[in-house]
Amino acid sequence: MPLPSQPLRKLGFLTIGLFDEQDPRRGHESTLDIIELGERLGFDSAWLRHRHLQFGISSPVAVLAAATQRTERIELGTAVTPLGWENPLRLAEDLATVDVLSGGRLNPGVSVGQPIHYERVKNALYPDTADVEDFSHRRVERLLGALAGEPVSDFEGTEGIEVYSRRVQPHSPGLRGRTWYGAGSLASARWAGERRMNLLLSSVVKSEGRDEGFAEIQRSLVTAFRAAHPDGERARVSQGLVVIPTDGATPEQRARYEAYAAARLPRTATPQGPAGLLFAPDLVGTSDEIAARLYDHAAFREVDEAVFALPFTFGHEDYAQILTDIATKLGPALGWS
Repeated sequence: MPLPSQPLRKLGFLTIGLFDEQDPRRGHESTLDIIELGERLGFDSAWLRHRHLQFGISSPVAVLAAATQRTERIELGTAVTPLGWENPLRLAEDLATVDVLSGGRLNPGVSVGQPIHYERVKNALYPDTADVEDFSHRRVERLLGALAGEPVSDFEGTEGIEVYSRRVQPHSPGLRGRTWYGAGSLASARWAGERRMNLLLSSVVKSEGRDEGFAEIQRSLVTAFRAAHPDGERARVSQGLVVIPTDGATPEQRARYEAYAAARLPRTATPQGPAGLLFAPDLVGTSDEIAARLYDHAAFREVDEAVFALPFTFGHEDYAQILTDIATKLGPALGWS
């Protein structure tokens, strides 16, 4: 999006789906209510984060299955499912099932790598194969093949009264083309482009020894992805920064939002941890102020799709206010309708 005169084409939101350990149903119902609100407000897509052994949604595919029955138009995605926790064939069955239920609205976003805290969970997750599991991009390739309808069995036909297929059932045509990769490095962005995936950008990138700053590093990922993708400049890229418009916020909400962003700001100054992760600042302010900051963002100027992330720790009413402001104020300020 090089110029403000070029409108944002698609607008979505991302939520973690927090819940209270003593009352998990309430949190999950709140997430479903937020997705329904998003559809009423006209959002193009709603996305769920994926959390394991935390108090956020551990099974977004199951929650999105429920969402398919409460919505009719809004696209539904995962951002992202860490495949280190998944069997690609079984996940393909679940994704295809939900896509069929949704009428072709599912957008699976995935990533690879060893599960977090692997040494502490590997004996429960992979008790017999923990030391030989392959957490490379090969795991994504297996999933893509299964979603595309490639054979996963060497048998097809009737055995007794049972009928068997060589490919994952149900097969949902088009789902393979709606898969996304969450990339934070140049190598991953290129790899996703070569595999004709779509690219999900978040508020985190790997600095990889570079000092250009978050926005320029993220823009280089977009460039590398599109250079590798057969569709070139038409290849889909979506950016997911944390934005918190305050147009409709109460003074108490506004103060709490500003305090939240201020507490997280120090981590954006320098690369964090052994991986050298760079975090983008959260954007808090009026929709006009946020729009101006986005147009100054080098990576945002390269995309025409956005999936804005809701903050982790706010309540249902906060999310409703933020989503309403994004749909009615910020989106239009970015040319979206």
